[in-house]
Amino acid sequence: MKIVAMIPARIGSERLKYKNLRLLAGKPVISYSVNAAKEAKIFDNIVINSDEQIFKEIADKNNVEFYLRPKYLGSSTTQSDEVVFDFLKHHVCDLLVWVNPIAPLQTGAEINKAINFLIKNKFDTVITCKKERFHTFFEDKPLNFNLNEKFAKTQDLRPTSSLVYSLMMWKSKTFLKQYTSQGYGMLSGNLGLFEVDPKSTIKLNYEEDLQLCEAILNISHDQSKQYDKILEKYLNKNEK
Repeated sequence: MKIVAMIPARIGSERLKYKNLRLLAGKPVISYSVNAAKEAKIFDNIVINSDEQIFKEIADKNNVEFYLRPKYLGSSTTQSDEVVFDFLKHHVCDLLVWVNPIAPLQTGAEINKAINFLIKNKFDTVITCKKERFHTFFEDKPLNFNLNEKFAKTQDLRPTSSLVYSLMMWKSKTFLKQYTSQGYGMLSGNLGLFEVDPKSTIKLNYEEDLQLCEAILNISHDQSKQYDKILEKYLNKNEK
């Protein structure tokens, strides 16, 4: 099975300007997804897919491939289905994995695990998600609890799943078949949801998201150890 990583890098961004080129802990945001894809040690090819030539410099520097997509596929109105279809027309593979640079804290180990989740369960499409046990409404109606009974404990609620798009992957034949016949393919075939670590759900949409990731990456290990000692002292006292 040939597995290809596609890292999308549109130059335009309405909410966080030039976010893929912004520095995060001293490195361009896009470099985190490139490094994570390498660390996954499962890809035959890693390709930065962009509408702007500047990303070729980053691809060359990181020893990965570069694909310059048509300019019309770089607008804010471009649908993801169109980007995937265009890429698959120019890159032959069995499994295509969209490694999203807006989730810079996702690890290579998690990418590897998600891909094997698709293979093991014979899914055609897998998208990452977060599962939460909160009292959830949709259009002012409760989804996972009853208004006419005692307020449920959160741990007793059925979890709801929200897509986070840090990874999206498709068996190429299934995607192409549905896109060709119906004009869309993002949720083609047998769909699976893969729950990721909370850090992988942090997406760079706004300036505050960039600051949050910066803080997480720069957190002091010494400070963490200090709090570990406080917890250790408490447990030693109360477990005797």
